[in-house]
Amino acid sequence: MMREEVLSCIRGRRSTRSFQPEQISPEQLDALLEAAIWAPSGGNSQTWKFFAIQNQEKLLTLNELVRMSFQTWVPDDDYAAKLNAKEKSAREGYNFYFHAPTLIVATNRPHYANAMADCATALQNIFLAAHAVGLGSCYINQLRWLRDEDIIRQYLCALGMPEDYVVCGAAAVGYIKTPMPEQARKADTVYIIR
Repeated sequence: MMREEVLSCIRGRRSTRSFQPEQISPEQLDALLEAAIWAPSGGNSQTWKFFAIQNQEKLLTLNELVRMSFQTWVPDDDYAAKLNAKEKSAREGYNFYFHAPTLIVATNRPHYANAMADCATALQNIFLAAHAVGLGSCYINQLRWLRDEDIIRQYLCALGMPEDYVVCGAAAVGYIKTPMPEQARKADTVYIIR
């Protein structure tokens, strides 16, 4: 891939919050998961584990558990997205993964210092690979925020997450229903010291 193609892929990717119900192909899923495992990791540790959930009943059950957990959950800070998600979760029709047909959950060891960074680089690879193969994607934080809720942990472990792992983030993936417009980049965010 030429340099301009890589930069174009980076610039063209958008967070998708409106997905078509059609499931992605096995080949597309394989490409996304391969992109994830080729991400950099601290000391090349590769301690992450990825779980792709495509069963719609299991996703809807997970969504209901998230909704229930949000009702008693107390945010640990005033991050607007957390407060917004908690409020929206009480509404009928709330869906934390935007009804995407595939949810890829990135997990790692809880006491590994680079767990979040490693999973974040892997998720970024998933987002770029999704865009490259014509799919939309969105970074999903709700499972990370609620990762210590017993009901969420038990369900994810029942789906295959090791009991000694925690959620670091997730990617909603599918075909784009409503494209998102380009958002302007904020000024004064880059400084060069020569």
